[in-house]
Amino acid sequence: MKKLQNEKLKQQFIQSSDYLDQFSFDISLDTHLFFFPANSYIVKEDNPPSHLFYLVKGKAKLYDTLANGKVALIDFFSPPCFIGEMELVDENQTAFSVQAIEDCWCLAVARKDCQKRLLQDTLFLQKLCIYFAHKNYRNIKASTQNQGFPLSQRLASFILLTQNEGTYREQHTQVAEYLGVSYRHLLFVIAQFVEEGYLEKIEKGYLIEDIEALTQLSNEVKA
Repeated sequence: MKKLQNEKLKQQFIQSSDYLDQFSFDISLDTHLFFFPANSYIVKEDNPPSHLFYLVKGKAKLYDTLANGKVALIDFFSPPCFIGEMELVDENQTAFSVQAIEDCWCLAVARKDCQKRLLQDTLFLQKLCIYFAHKNYRNIKASTQNQGFPLSQRLASFILLTQNEGTYREQHTQVAEYLGVSYRHLLFVIAQFVEEGYLEKIEKGYLIEDIEALTQLSNEVKA
């Protein structure tokens, strides 16, 4: 994590996003710009975030480490979206890990400076309720897709979502659990993708060779 002292870039992100529309007061003076390199943590598990983040560029994933040591993927973030809003609303909420899939830029306000004012801002709370509703709908949609579409289509969509600069590196065990399939079934479909030329096996991951084919499969899920 790096706090950027770049007022011009911060203003560019503010102007190109709907960030200021989330609040009834001018929060720009209290807003900072953070950069998170790919694979770094935006939020660490069991460590409440010190800021309310607003992702404006990049992709990130949310996951939890279970009592048995397994890691469970929960959700994915793409801009624009809040990160750390649950902990802002409920200080007793256990923080899950949020990790950058690719380089991420976030606008952010410190909780210690703005928490009270944010929780009294009716516009912000209204926007947050809408955000929660959309997130819930997205999770329900993902669950129904797991039941209604073949693994090849869902995996293609997942690969495109989690790839970074044309490379896919997610762990098979976590992906199998997230997609609701067996480890063996997942490996079988990935092997098919390699055989058909969609992917190429490289060290610690796969190189996307035919993004058009994966996009076509993915679009069948989104249709």
